[in-house]
Amino acid sequence: MEEIVRIPVCRSCLGAPAPFEAEFYCVSCRTPFQNAFPLDEQGRCALCRNGVRGFDAAYCFGAYEGVLRKLIHLYKYGKVRTLADPLGVLLLRALPRDERFEMVTPVPLHWRRRWHRGFNQAELLARIVARHRGVPAAGVLRRVRATSAQAGLSNTNRRRNVRAAFRCRNSCMVKGRRILLIDDVMTTGSTAAACALALKRAGAARIVLLTVARVDRRFGATYQAAESRLEAT
Repeated sequence: MEEIVRIPVCRSCLGAPAPFEAEFYCVSCRTPFQNAFPLDEQGRCALCRNGVRGFDAAYCFGAYEGVLRKLIHLYKYGKVRTLADPLGVLLLRALPRDERFEMVTPVPLHWRRRWHRGFNQAELLARIVARHRGVPAAGVLRRVRATSAQAGLSNTNRRRNVRAAFRCRNSCMVKGRRILLIDDVMTTGSTAAACALALKRAGAARIVLLTVARVDRRFGATYQAAESRLEAT
């Protein structure tokens, strides 16, 4: 049995991450903008207006930077699985109490990536959210083909990279249901959109994305080179 890595993280670090803030953002996917120009009269961005997103709403706790990014790296790449609980608490803080759903499902990893990493970080987080909200957690999505690492790709290439990469295992489980989709980080939303579209094709009624953090692309993406190297692990 693989040993679970335990690295002590002080309370000040666990309490350091702050909620995401933006003056201008899309009311559907919560993407932040520097001004209101990209938003229509209803406050939606172009991707949501054109139905490219796939999911109906998106929430996250904080920005993918600073201490929060380091905690996610320890959890995801350092394999410190015990961080699932404090990160799960942040997910619950970001999820509105009035958001109703009947199932929680994680963004899946391809079997090769899961075998190499040893676990699916989104799956552990999904179980925590499901337990606290009293709904079932189920791995209803399957990644049917391996894809290149998303980090470093343009928005268009990200969408192309994950196109048709996911499939619903059992449409009877999702048909007519409201589903909460869990992942650790949202960058452009391409992976989540591909998952949401697969669920919608299987008959899901509503898909809400919930992540611990999201990349704030208003001020560039200088993290991408380092992220590309980590995604290879």
